[in-house]
Amino acid sequence: MSTLNEQAIKKLQEGEYQNAIELLNKAIEENPADETAYINFGNVLAQLNETEKAERFFQKAITLNEDAGLAYYSLANLYYNQERFTESARLYEKTIEKGVEESDVFFMLGMSLMNEEKTKLALPYLQRAAELAEDDAEVHFQYGLALAQLEIGETAIEELAKAVAIDPGHADALYNLGVAYAGFKEDAVEALNCFEQAVEAQPDHYLALNGREVVKQMLESNG
Repeated sequence: MSTLNEQAIKKLQEGEYQNAIELLNKAIEENPADETAYINFGNVLAQLNETEKAERFFQKAITLNEDAGLAYYSLANLYYNQERFTESARLYEKTIEKGVEESDVFFMLGMSLMNEEKTKLALPYLQRAAELAEDDAEVHFQYGLALAQLEIGETAIEELAKAVAIDPGHADALYNLGVAYAGFKEDAVEALNCFEQAVEAQPDHYLALNGREVVKQMLESNG
């Protein structure tokens, strides 16, 4: 990466988009065959919601270097944010093929497939993301949800519990952990405990509030 690219990334991180654009323009003028500046420029444009222009820059980067994994990844993110999940899944796969094997790529590929209701196909990618990102609550949460959908109950509970252990205030993980205890273990006491914690974390969590009332009534009727 050239010094200009490094400077541009720093400006981008600081929110100085115009300065970042000027530096990237210089980088492209100095080395028009280097795909890195096009990828970075596309990322700036994406953050500014200039999606059509960003798409052109990412595609230009791929034209310059068809092995530029980060160009596929950036374009995939653009499509994912536009809810073009079939295209984003294909490009995340391409990113992995090109050697970018980080947890985010596996996670986003899994999420693209989940959004297309292809849970079985998503599962191995979410599993790999969870293996690579041991301390990421959201990754374990989404993996746990996928497991629960496929009725792999024991592992679903383990993954949702991991999400809660990492982020004790993750209301959705707590709620779904409660549902998993109720559904897979028939453990109403543990389910109620999870729903209580979910409501404590997010007092307006409608599903947790409803779940809490249902389980309370069930426990009361059972004496």
